[in-house]
Amino acid sequence: MNTIKVTKLNFDEEVLKSEKPVLLDFWASWCMPCKMISPLVDEIAQELPEIKVGKVDIDEQPELASAFNVMSIPTLAVVKDGKIIKTMVGVRPKASILKMLA
Repeated sequence: MNTIKVTKLNFDEEVLKSEKPVLLDFWASWCMPCKMISPLVDEIAQELPEIKVGKVDIDEQPELASAFNVMSIPTLAVVKDGKIIKTMVGVRPKASILKMLA
């Protein structure tokens, strides 16, 4: 499955009402660490069809970044049944991200 661009307009449908757990990647185009982690997030989206993967551009969606208390990027958050169950800040190896999803 490909990643989904998450915005305040599709957030309820794509994230809160999702039957699958959702991995959200909060990022910005100017953020070098975000560019480093992005390919890993894309790989996870392809390899794990049981997980929905969304990307939130914090410059375009400041309300969502604020709602998730994103202070540093990249920030990854796992949402299940409409609730944030785990968060991780900074560049991490793929294994750490997969462990977060377990």
